[in-house]
Amino acid sequence: MSDLSIKKGFHDAHRLSVAPMMDWTDRHCRFFHRLMTRRAMLYTEMVTAPAILHGPRDRLLAYHAAEHPVALQLGGSDPLELAKAVQLAQPYGYDEINLNVGCPSDRVQSGCFGAILMERPQLVAECVAAMQGETDQPVTVKCRIGVDDHEPETMLPQFLEIVAGAGVTHFIIHARKAWLKGLSPKENREIPPLDYPLVLRMKQHFPELTICINGGIDSLDLARDLLGQGLDGVMIGRAAYHDPASVLLGADALWGDAPSQTALEVAAAMRPYIAAHLEAGGRLHQITRHMLGLFHGRPGARAWRRVLSEGASRDGAGLEVYNAALAQLGPGAVVT
Repeated sequence: MSDLSIKKGFHDAHRLSVAPMMDWTDRHCRFFHRLMTRRAMLYTEMVTAPAILHGPRDRLLAYHAAEHPVALQLGGSDPLELAKAVQLAQPYGYDEINLNVGCPSDRVQSGCFGAILMERPQLVAECVAAMQGETDQPVTVKCRIGVDDHEPETMLPQFLEIVAGAGVTHFIIHARKAWLKGLSPKENREIPPLDYPLVLRMKQHFPELTICINGGIDSLDLARDLLGQGLDGVMIGRAAYHDPASVLLGADALWGDAPSQTALEVAAAMRPYIAAHLEAGGRLHQITRHMLGLFHGRPGARAWRRVLSEGASRDGAGLEVYNAALAQLGPGAVVT
């Protein structure tokens, strides 16, 4: 495959992506999401560079081959540590390495990475340059439009220019400020106002860059609208988790493809994956917790969630609990 076709495929995947979400987008969640969309780019939870260097590497980095295209999101601020983490991640074959410059949590701030790095764009440039030296895969950056009292109209273009100068051509911009003082991580996802026009202006100002937008996008209709305004990609977060069928089952239409499966077919396709996980000593809840919203809005959805929420975490819970949950959706829902 030529470099041009690799680059084209990489950018095409980002027409729609599912955001990295801590405690949510683990390997089981990504496998589940992949059954609903062949095309969208999936992201891991953020993994810190020190964790890869010193922690259980295989548990942190291994994933199912079916998840491709899949990106690894790293957290860190030490160029040498990040470079080593990328080197150690290379054998796992991720399609992209992403640097987190957007997370506002206290833990991230105390480690001097995440959104606080927007105040230090030159350090971010040094980090991504070091990371690029250890991989042929694209190194991308996910950031906010600004932090605290800094003016986004000034801060964001300066940040993009400096980091792009280090060779990054792809940015995912969460269209909210991060308030590092006074707001919790949850509040930082909801309270700072969205500024989509600013992100659109960044695409106009930097036409050579791939600019994707994140934040508050809750439907494919809104995703289509933003793509139609000239952005290169749309990243959807919580909506893809809480109501995955409405967002992901039709997602491949953004590439001109027809939906591949129904929600019930996805549930049936998950059964062998769940069985293999249980046989390997895993727990049912580790997978089904990501599936509670699969039937959102349809008859039986509440009972489906209740049966799984109450039964899947019990010791020894197996496919009988899964089947009982499916049975709440009506005759014919349980297909073995």
